[in-house]
Amino acid sequence: MTHAATRLAAVKPSASAWISQAARAARARGEDVIDLGLGEPDFDTPEHIIEAAHAAAKAGETRYPPTDGTARLKAAIIAKFAHENALTYAPDQVIVSNGAKQVIFNAMMATLEPGDEVILPAPYFGQYKDIVLILGGVPVAVPCPAADGFRLTAARLEAAMTTRTRWLFLNLPSNPAGAVYSDAELVALGEVLGNHPRVLVLSDEIYEHILFDDRLFRSFAAACPALMNRVLTVNGVSKAYAMTGWRIGYGAGHPDLIAAMTKVQSQISSGACAIAQAAAAAALEGTQDEVRRFCKAFEARRDLVVARVADIPGLTLDPPGGAFYAFIGCAGLIGASTPDGRRIESDADVTAWLLKAGGIAAVPGSAYGLSPFFRISTAASQTVLATAMDRIEAAVAQLVRTEETGDQE
Repeated sequence: MTHAATRLAAVKPSASAWISQAARAARARGEDVIDLGLGEPDFDTPEHIIEAAHAAAKAGETRYPPTDGTARLKAAIIAKFAHENALTYAPDQVIVSNGAKQVIFNAMMATLEPGDEVILPAPYFGQYKDIVLILGGVPVAVPCPAADGFRLTAARLEAAMTTRTRWLFLNLPSNPAGAVYSDAELVALGEVLGNHPRVLVLSDEIYEHILFDDRLFRSFAAACPALMNRVLTVNGVSKAYAMTGWRIGYGAGHPDLIAAMTKVQSQISSGACAIAQAAAAAALEGTQDEVRRFCKAFEARRDLVVARVADIPGLTLDPPGGAFYAFIGCAGLIGASTPDGRRIESDADVTAWLLKAGGIAAVPGSAYGLSPFFRISTAASQTVLATAMDRIEAAVAQLVRTEETGDQE
């Protein structure tokens, strides 16, 4: 058997993907499992986007596309940034990739030297850490507690800076906690970064259009224009347009960075699927009515889960400001015991119990760098979520809790 490269030793498979795979395997065995592990909208891709892909295929747009993206899609991305984010980019400042994750991978491969540090506000999207590790970087997790809304503060950012810091990752709004930053908070982070000219910023804004409670979105590069040349803004069509399977993400930044990322992509995958790029262009150019409809549905689902968690002893949930996840605190369950006498020692134990007793697939907070929490996706229908919350409540009710249980909150 061929041995894997040593660089893979510290890298773990995606926790959410693994949980969903386990849920599928359980269902294949005839078990009744609700999979809330994977962050994927349950809506179909809007019809006008599908029709655009069909038309592109019929028109012969089936050949190799440019490595950095088709002219039409790059123009649509540039127009989107100008109209929605007040950001001005030229074609040589934009790259299109096979999903937003490849944009991030390209950027890290193009810039990281062994030992370079990347600051990750925790909780963070798990693949951030693994991408950094596989490319020889050092992920530096900065815990951002619920008391701060799971947001990175300027003081914590300054404390995490070293001479080896190369990147700061931001996720606006965030996966898994749905954290949303105010303009003042972004500006405060920008002031810290202004004193560290070597540090670049990756602002992952894939959930930009999924904001609740009438919040308005501000791109980090727009909030901190003095840092524009040091910011890579990452986005895509997967979440807002229900296009996860189309695999189109994009990034915008300094021309030199984009050129380096394009060089990386040329050796890995070349250009993204031409037909999918035509679909993505139609998504950005066309009506946004479905995007707004999706967002309203996600907000109603958020409200349902927040209300239900409030009635379950031992669990807590600060209402997410965006995205479609609930990062549920379970400190009140640590120390409890299952009916057969097994002690709940961690959030991983909590999710194992939810799967066993409730048929609920959830992801432990340890996968996102902050415990004790667990994440569920709220991208499922209200009917599914209501059933899931019934099961979570019933599973938690079976745990035996002493007076000391939950003292760690």
